[in-house]
Amino acid sequence: MKAAVLNAFGEPLAIQALPDPAPGAGQVVVDMAAAGVTSYAANIFNGSRNYALELPVAPGAGGVGRVRATGPDATRLKSGDWVFCEPTIRSRDHAADTILQGWTYRTQAALPLHRVYHHGSYAEQMLLPIENVTQIGDIEPAQAGRWCALSRLLVPYGGLLAGDLKAGETLVVNGATGGFGGAGVAVALAMGAGKVVAAGRNARSLEDLARRFGPRVRPAQMSGVEADDRQRIIEAAGAPIDVVLDFLPREASASQVQAAILAVSPGGRIVLMGGVRSDLALNYNVLMHKELTLRGAWMYPRDAIPRMAHMVRAGLIDLAQFELTEFRLDDANDAVAHAAANAGPRQLTVIRPDRDGAGG
Repeated sequence: MKAAVLNAFGEPLAIQALPDPAPGAGQVVVDMAAAGVTSYAANIFNGSRNYALELPVAPGAGGVGRVRATGPDATRLKSGDWVFCEPTIRSRDHAADTILQGWTYRTQAALPLHRVYHHGSYAEQMLLPIENVTQIGDIEPAQAGRWCALSRLLVPYGGLLAGDLKAGETLVVNGATGGFGGAGVAVALAMGAGKVVAAGRNARSLEDLARRFGPRVRPAQMSGVEADDRQRIIEAAGAPIDVVLDFLPREASASQVQAAILAVSPGGRIVLMGGVRSDLALNYNVLMHKELTLRGAWMYPRDAIPRMAHMVRAGLIDLAQFELTEFRLDDANDAVAHAAANAGPRQLTVIRPDRDGAGG
């Protein structure tokens, strides 16, 4: 098979041949139709993010494709099924040991998983555990790239499930102008949120979110001053704040996280899913007396995938909201550069291993 391979950190992806994978028991091989490219992929490939990867590797965290072959124990999957390929692989003997296939192994204990399920989705074929593929029903091959948006939508969906968002509640999405934050706004509305406060620094992106999604979305531009930002969030909400979903990036300060936490009403829930590297100075008395729940969430439960596919099929989430740009596998480096330069909440960059005619 042909693949885009990272042979050394700091080098461009090389288009080269790799052995075709063959499924054993508990495994499936998928012909990859489309694979999303994150805005920070370039920082993984140049080594600046220090992601644990054994090289060489064909990177790529999940995507959409069709079943090519299954191991002998598959009972429902069959050749030709359209599936979503979930990159989060959990050890069967210790679920805390996880990898993102083709992206990183999180701990040394998870290294054996990385070595078995080594190559990711920037390739014509991908070997996965059976439990990591989910049937999504028939789609038009030309629409495979749009279905890669599931990867973007599922992460905030996992956070909203962790925060137990209920219909009619008021939510703050902290970091709403990023890819996952912007998707979180769309998912929260589909789940029935009464109001969504979109908090972020980019005024233009905030205005775009409010314009596209209507009056249930209230923009709150952040200044970096904790007290001022907290007040802006409260004023934008205009009602008790039930849940905060935080997607602030690595570069954000702890004060931006604190502003949203301190705006939450008694009994509220805060879910941290971003990349902030600063320590939080938590106020013990505030957490206790307001009876707040503060938790982290990483990715999403497996049953979220078919539920999200149903939400798309039902028209609750429109995949057309994303501005899709597709690249051939041969142009994988151009795709990585494009994703880095177009990192807004609506931009979706995709590599199409199945199509010679895809173009950026």
